Amino acid sequence: MKTLETILLIAILFTTVLTTTAQTYPEMILVEGGTFTMGDEWMLGNEDEQPTHNVTLKSYKIGKTEVTVKQYRAFCNATGQSMPEAPDWGWQDNHPILRISWYDAVAYCDWLSEKQGSIYRLPTEAEWEYAARGGQKSNGYKYSGSQSAYTVGWIRDNSNNRTHVVAQKKSNELGLYDMTGNAREWCADWYDSDYYAKSPSSNPRGPVSGNKRVMRGCSYGQYSYGGYCRVAKRLYGTPKLRLSYYGFRVVSFFQ
Repeated sequence: MKTLETILLIAILFTTVLTTTAQTYPEMILVEGGTFTMGDEWMLGNEDEQPTHNVTLKSYKIGKTEVTVKQYRAFCNATGQSMPEAPDWGWQDNHPILRISWYDAVAYCDWLSEKQGSIYRLPTEAEWEYAARGGQKSNGYKYSGSQSAYTVGWIRDNSNNRTHVVAQKKSNELGLYDMTGNAREWCADWYDSDYYAKSPSSNPRGPVSGNKRVMRGCSYGQYSYGGYCRVAKRLYGTPKLRLSYYGFRVVSFFQ
């Protein structure tokens, strides 16, 4: 009997450790590499979403959700970094972190890489779009996992002008959440409106320089209506700014 009780206790402790780790660090989802058509195939967007072009990517992992308040706070506690100014509704552990500059996001990735002993960084624009489309499992949806933005995202018209707990809406084909809505997400690339015309076909990383960084995915608020939240929509921001709808998610790679 004591042996059985010991086994059960160990199982409970092991489950608790896994759950705590999953909350403290981003849960990663495998994205099998492949080739996809990048850009606005529906001809609904701006000129910077053209021309559509084939892109081939290697396999990688991407965060199941945006980095949460709890996950970012762990970084702040470990490094002495200050938490951003809280939104009107206060910091909620399982909401996406907001008011993050591009530099803040990169610093988090560097810390997580050292902490986990792997390579973490922001996704390239191509990696973000491929994952949002569902990778090899894509059903060709306009939004990340649906033809309806309301089904998969907290956007301007259904958010009550605030973030929500991550992973509450429908996931996309890969099991990724909130790539439509909740928080806008930084990417690694510099932004160039003409980049698609000269982009490499294999693992593109964006221009070598610029003054804006690419952002993808709409948020809970500003400009976040259905047409603005398409998976092909290109956005950008000044990397030092910490606006109230700026967040991020991470990617990692095999050693």
